[in-house]
Amino acid sequence: MIHELAQQLVDLIFDWGYLGIFIMMAIESSFIPFPSEIVLVPAGYLASKGEMDITYIMMSAVSGSLVGAFVNYYLALTLGRKFLLRYGKYFFISHEALEKMESYFKKHGHISTFSGRLVPGIRQLISIPAGLAKMNLLEFTLFTTLGAGIWALILTLLGYYIGENQELIKEYLKEITIAVVAVLLIIGVIYFRYQNKKGK
Repeated sequence: MIHELAQQLVDLIFDWGYLGIFIMMAIESSFIPFPSEIVLVPAGYLASKGEMDITYIMMSAVSGSLVGAFVNYYLALTLGRKFLLRYGKYFFISHEALEKMESYFKKHGHISTFSGRLVPGIRQLISIPAGLAKMNLLEFTLFTTLGAGIWALILTLLGYYIGENQELIKEYLKEITIAVVAVLLIIGVIYFRYQNKKGK
């Protein structure tokens, strides 16, 4: 039922064209997470038929994702941080824990934000600790854009080349997700080994 409702919403939004993609991706990237493939895969398919343009799809998707990420970032930075500073002890989150998080994101926020945007289930959430830790806004914007752009391109190209073959899309999407996570793990290991060597 939820999937049918989401599909109806997507059909409605697609009547709005690129603005609809922007709105859906902003929502997907902020406080109401849902699978971004239900937006971008059909958009890629429409591009293959000449009804949409991949460049404008990407611009709409990335800018929408960025707006949604900013919503989470600023909510966490303002309301969330004040809440945790005042009531965090009741949730076993001390001031020291917040300071450690802030220190971590100052050192490793770029790799965390970039990789987080590529992992399903974490894409929307990574903006929250970044906001709580007061991550540098320019770095947050840059690496959110990179991560969101890569993921949006993957989904759009899936729709472009595979079209309406839903079973094949699901199979490829699962394989791509596993491959992306594996690559990110390798990058993460290399990155932290480099950081450890640099710190010696």
